[in-house]
Amino acid sequence: MENIKLAVIYYSMGGTNYQLSKWAEEGGKEAGAEVKVLKVPELAPQHVIDENEGWKAHVEATKDVPNVTLDDLEWADAIIFSVPTRFGNMPAQMKQFLDTTGGLWYHGKLANKVVSAMTSAQNSHGGQEATILSLYTTMHHWGAIIASPGYTDPVQFTSGGNPYGVSVTVGQDGKMIEDVEAAVKYQAKRTVTVAEWVKKGNQ
Repeated sequence: MENIKLAVIYYSMGGTNYQLSKWAEEGGKEAGAEVKVLKVPELAPQHVIDENEGWKAHVEATKDVPNVTLDDLEWADAIIFSVPTRFGNMPAQMKQFLDTTGGLWYHGKLANKVVSAMTSAQNSHGGQEATILSLYTTMHHWGAIIASPGYTDPVQFTSGGNPYGVSVTVGQDGKMIEDVEAAVKYQAKRTVTVAEWVKKGNQ
């Protein structure tokens, strides 16, 4: 069986979800997957970005990361999403991209994709779980298979114990408070493993 194709799709303003995505990339590769890290297109006007030094610096630092396309979704066997929370929901940038997937959905191209999600917020009860669940709502409509980490490994308890997907708190200094690297890598490996089960079952 050929290697699982994993797309890690993120949106990030300050770099947190980009870092989560890079850890997911490492975990996916360790599990034997072919991995693409992709960002959703930015919707904010450039003058707004330019007024925020951290945001501007991150956009510049990740200018070479390719924007995700619908072809990437069709290519992938498994998809991990990583987004900050916006009032307990996903950012508009991610929602706008997901709203373009109707054609793939209509033709059944998204059914049985194995998906998982991660998020961040500025306080420990800032809507992380609701944000991940908001993403999973779309995945249910796709007919995707959700590979949440649950409590399938003790690493979950070292990173806050979110069973829906890794979530991390980001301090006012922009740095992550919890150490979630191992949990992210585990979630990526689990996602790839479930995708392997699905792919073998379809052969």
